[in-house]
Amino acid sequence: MRRKIELEYIFSSSVKVLFSRLSTPAGLSEWFADDVFQKGNQFVFIWNGKEHAATLVELKSNSSVKFKWEDAEDEEEFFEFDIHVEPLTGEVALIITDFADEDEVNDAVDLWNKQMEILHRNLGA
Repeated sequence: MRRKIELEYIFSSSVKVLFSRLSTPAGLSEWFADDVFQKGNQFVFIWNGKEHAATLVELKSNSSVKFKWEDAEDEEEFFEFDIHVEPLTGEVALIITDFADEDEVNDAVDLWNKQMEILHRNLGA
C-alpha cells in the first residue's frame, strides 16, 4: 500500500511566476525534470534519458496543477501542486501531494526537499 504524502513549502514569489514553474514544460524542466514535453494533456518528463508520462487531470489557473502517472498501479494516485496565499500575511505556500511506498517515504520527502531547493534558487525566492 502506498502512502499519501503532503508537504508544504513557503515562497517569496508572486503566485503567477510560481504557477508558471508548476504548469508549463519550460517551467517544470527548470527544476522538476531534466526535460519536459507536452502533447495535449499528456506531459512527458525525462530523467536520465528515461521518459515518464503523466496526464494533466486538473488545472486551475494560478492555483493548482494535478497530474496522474500513466503507469500508476492505483487509480487514486496522483501528484499535485497546490498554491495557497495566506490572506493576512500574503505568504505564498506550495502544497505538494504525492504517493510513495511505505519504505520509500523518507526518500521521497528528501527528493522533494531537494527539488524545492532548486525551485527556490531559480525563483530567487
